[in-house]
Amino acid sequence: MHDVPELTADEILSRVLHRDGLMLIIDKPAGLPVHRGPKGGPNLEASFDALRFGLPRPPVLAHRLDKDTSGCLVLGRHRKATASLGLLFKHGKVEKTYWAIVEGGPSEDEGVIDLPLGRKNAERGWWQKPDPEGQSAITNWKVLGRGNGLAWLAMEPITGRTHQLRVHAAATGWPIVGDNVYGSGPRFGEPRLHLHSRGIGVPISRNKEPVRVVAPAPAHMHERLRACGWNGE
Repeated sequence: MHDVPELTADEILSRVLHRDGLMLIIDKPAGLPVHRGPKGGPNLEASFDALRFGLPRPPVLAHRLDKDTSGCLVLGRHRKATASLGLLFKHGKVEKTYWAIVEGGPSEDEGVIDLPLGRKNAERGWWQKPDPEGQSAITNWKVLGRGNGLAWLAMEPITGRTHQLRVHAAATGWPIVGDNVYGSGPRFGEPRLHLHSRGIGVPISRNKEPVRVVAPAPAHMHERLRACGWNGE
């Protein structure tokens, strides 16, 4: 996976998909970690000061996306908002839809993966593996298109385990293209992970419809999306 440079103020501002008094939803680029690592390096949080929009402090992450995953990322604009958003994610109240391009693909058109996950080992940190004694992990999926030995899936994680979609896809026999941890890496000539947080729905109150936002498909996924029937929208 190729790293990308830190975003300038103008670049991160151009990635704001939604803004209100409680939260921002931005389009995270693939290849940029959300946090500064132990060895430093480019990260998304370093650019958050440009997203204050008049508030005294920059926004704070309400959840996480993997370094290699692109798309919808929610930020709380102040402490109370961040706490409320964190609870919504913790209790599964936020609607999340990911697009994935997978190798081969399922024979059925839709289904559910119910496969508990646990840590692979102490040396591998956050890496996960199927584990009958692990935490419950459930993913709904639906085929949106097929082509050139690939399938384009919409994947909805009902639970929020680390690397859940990547492990579930690989364990079911159709790893995500470009996954060099759980899959076959750049087997299809593409080193970038083809996993994108396409849409998110955040319930801001009981009496209103959730705020729903869609992130455009990243450029590195366009070729294979089109091969599977995507029309560019």
